[in-house]
Amino acid sequence: MVYRDDYFIRHSISVSAVILRAWITHRDSGTDLNVKWEENLPHAVARNYTLLKTVPPFERPFKDHQVCLGWNMRYIWMLWAHKIPQCPLENDVVAFLDFPYASSGENTGIVKKLLRFQNRELEATRCQRTDYPVFTVSLWLYLLHYCKANLCGILYFVDSNEMYGTPSVFLTEEGHLHIQMHLVQGEDLAVKTKFTVPLKEWFRLDVSFNGGQIVVTTSTGQDLKSNHNQTISFYEDFHYNDTAGYFIIGGSRYVAGIEGFFGPLKYYRLRSLHPTQILNPFLDKRLAEQIELYYERCAEVQEIIPVYASSVQLSGKRQEACDLSNSYLDLRRKYGSPSTCRAFPWEKGLREKHPSLHQVLLEMDLLTVSRSQNEFVLEIGGKIFEKAVKRLSRVDGLHQISSVVPFLMDSSCCGYHKASYYLAVFYETGLNIPRDPLQGMLYSLVGGQGSERLSSMNLGYKHYQGVDNYPLDWELSYAYYSSIATKTPLDQHTLQGDQAYVETIRLKDDEILKVQTKEDGDVFMWLKHEAIRGNAAAQQRLAQMLFWGQQGVAKNPEAAIEWYAKGALETEDPALIYDYAIVLFKGQGVKKNRRLALELMKKAASKGLHQAVNGLGWYYHKFKKNYAKAAKYWLKAEEMGNPDASYNLGVLHLDGIFPGAPGRNLTLAGEYFHKAAQGGHIEGTLWCSLYYITGNLETFPRDPEKAVVWAKHVAEKNGYLGHVIRQALNAYLEGFWHEALLYYVLAAETGIEVSQTNLAHICEERPDLAGRYLGVNCVWRYYNFSVFQIDAPSFAYLKMGDLYYYGHQNQSQDLELSMQMYAQAALDGDSQGFFNLALLIEEGAIIPHHILDFLEIDPTLHSNNISILRELYERCWNHSNEESFSPCSLAWLYLHLRLIWGAILHSALIYFLGTFLLSVLIAGTVQCFQSVSASSSPPGPDPVSLDSTTSTAGSAVTPAMGASDQDQPVVTSNPEPRG
Repeated sequence: MVYRDDYFIRHSISVSAVILRAWITHRDSGTDLNVKWEENLPHAVARNYTLLKTVPPFERPFKDHQVCLGWNMRYIWMLWAHKIPQCPLENDVVAFLDFPYASSGENTGIVKKLLRFQNRELEATRCQRTDYPVFTVSLWLYLLHYCKANLCGILYFVDSNEMYGTPSVFLTEEGHLHIQMHLVQGEDLAVKTKFTVPLKEWFRLDVSFNGGQIVVTTSTGQDLKSNHNQTISFYEDFHYNDTAGYFIIGGSRYVAGIEGFFGPLKYYRLRSLHPTQILNPFLDKRLAEQIELYYERCAEVQEIIPVYASSVQLSGKRQEACDLSNSYLDLRRKYGSPSTCRAFPWEKGLREKHPSLHQVLLEMDLLTVSRSQNEFVLEIGGKIFEKAVKRLSRVDGLHQISSVVPFLMDSSCCGYHKASYYLAVFYETGLNIPRDPLQGMLYSLVGGQGSERLSSMNLGYKHYQGVDNYPLDWELSYAYYSSIATKTPLDQHTLQGDQAYVETIRLKDDEILKVQTKEDGDVFMWLKHEAIRGNAAAQQRLAQMLFWGQQGVAKNPEAAIEWYAKGALETEDPALIYDYAIVLFKGQGVKKNRRLALELMKKAASKGLHQAVNGLGWYYHKFKKNYAKAAKYWLKAEEMGNPDASYNLGVLHLDGIFPGAPGRNLTLAGEYFHKAAQGGHIEGTLWCSLYYITGNLETFPRDPEKAVVWAKHVAEKNGYLGHVIRQALNAYLEGFWHEALLYYVLAAETGIEVSQTNLAHICEERPDLAGRYLGVNCVWRYYNFSVFQIDAPSFAYLKMGDLYYYGHQNQSQDLELSMQMYAQAALDGDSQGFFNLALLIEEGAIIPHHILDFLEIDPTLHSNNISILRELYERCWNHSNEESFSPCSLAWLYLHLRLIWGAILHSALIYFLGTFLLSVLIAGTVQCFQSVSASSSPPGPDPVSLDSTTSTAGSAVTPAMGASDQDQPVVTSNPEPRG
């Protein structure tokens, strides 16, 4: 505490404050000098204290230990003796939210988890305040309605025991704020503000804690001068540990969220601030203003509709009175004032400002309206949307978009948020209207707030990837995806609305396209023929197609159930028996018959069908509450590999009702859920994603990205998305290019990979269509989106590799990114990826070491390009699907021939041949010269012998030269990589 740290004093005490106390007690007071001063101090007759100034640790002197260090120890000591260590740069301000979040009022929200401070002083301060909280929360809100339940979540803390902690802020039915705290003793304490918060206006809510004092402030206006303020004081000690759990913004499985929008949210972990000291501006003011303007416009529309309807109803009654005929009325009509039976006070304004709304209102029978106002307004919105879609379904539908936008705007204002999603996509992609990303964000947020499934998926995808000016935020992405994921199993069971089974059908796959059918198609008719003949497989496939709306067949549950019943009662097929039993249990499209369903389920189980064994467990759990028998069947089914049984066993452990187990076992429940999720179980996957986002289970360490991936996987099975994809595919198969492009754009913007690659394929097939109507680079955008998806197809990587290699429109060439794309395709087992990488090396490119490591090619073993080429061509040949010679095998053979020829050219044999040929050439030249000399001299006795030798020598040399020329390798430019 006096000296600095040195070689002997490793950790001197750091003191921030010293209090010197003095007091006087009577000698005969009976106090013991050995007792603690805290006990002695109350008996003092006089006492005082003073604060002593402390010396910071690094201003203290070094102690002279009178010890000589060895030269090595002294050298090590001198290296750090005069260095002052620095604490990590850390701040107590946490930005929970920077971008608006659309809260739909459902049981989903944003999950945030805080870690301990790395800075020791900050962490020590935090730990000291577990029973004396000092912090501030500041957030922006835009509320559409007050809470429709008892409480709606705004921001609350959930501890490791899944209980509310400090702080917890909720909204009440009347518009007050409900603030709840957890006490040190273990109880909870809550208070409600006297003032109410405003509706349909952005306001900032600031809540600051300083021990037992809470200050709540709401501020509105540009300068935040208009505010409500309330100070609440308590004498209880609050328990506060912001790392022993997680925060939730909006809804959760415990409470529904607010209906409206969250703006920026900041959390000051160690400071209690006055509102004027808080720095929490709205970063995107333009978007906030657009949200306000949208609801102002829509308030007018929603006000016009009921007034117009009531005026029509009143005028209709008066019109009936005018139709009456008698002498008095005849005279009144003849000599009196004109009748005013048909009076529409809003008609002129409607025509000018909302022509589409006016047109729909005139066509509707408003005299028989008996629904609530909200239902009636929503119905009007649906009618307007139908008119817009009818225009878009024309042969030149894309050309109609600019005229359809006003219809969609009115439909959106009526609360029909499919129209909001259409507008969001039109503005984000510039689909035959000027591209406006701000309006695209607006309508996407509005649709997400209205719980429109495709809008929520669009928001989740954009935040997951951080594209189109949406910030990368996995917790925010999870909030949107989990909202749709939780609805997906419910949508599948209700069988209502425009739903279809989500199928992975690629436009490049001709074989799959051939088996797409309709009720009058060849494939369907053949299956029906086989099913009538009693083919169990055909009956089951036909029933599945009709029940789920698969393979292009329209959903028809009633017809599907007939095939299930026929197959179950005639063919004795266990799968059909089980399917029909489930239908009878649940009453889906048929009257419930539990007795017959149980008989069929037992029959299927006796045939060894694991789904039926699981079904028997479900029966005893749901209807008989016999958990022991249910667990017995589920354990047996799980051994047979049934994922439903794994999930059901997890539920037993989660609820603490597993036979023989003492209470809840969350760890074991999580293990069963994970096993079920790996088998494709939807609810099991949802539980795993929840565990990954909260991190409250040791076996599921917090991983927001993995949570998003699992929730996204379930959300993309939603039947409403499947319906849009099916519309796109049907339009493509029928040759309606405008409609196919429209629906594939709508599906692709939700982030589903198969629609993104299919849309890019259409843009390649019809570049004229894409160039004319889309305001984005379609091929680049959607192939680029697809390669960042999990399990993207290899051909997408090859396409992006080609685009990076050649450069595409305004995108420049990038060889390294091109190599990365080819390497990913190669790693997925595509031989073309290996081939393209090899061709790049042939052109002189050098593959970076990190890409070689990615391909598991050791640069130390393959130190030159020839060795890498050989390895790439060999892998290319091994991954080739062609049985005969493939480009990979031919390239491999050509490479080895070149290597052999190069080896020959560099061997000693070539020097011997060159010397021999040179000698023959010299000899031939000498002989030729001698023959010429002899012909000019007098003829000799034996000229024939000389001519023969010359001829032979000449013929020997000439073919050798010709052969040498022909055997030289022809040098050509290498082919470019292709996708």
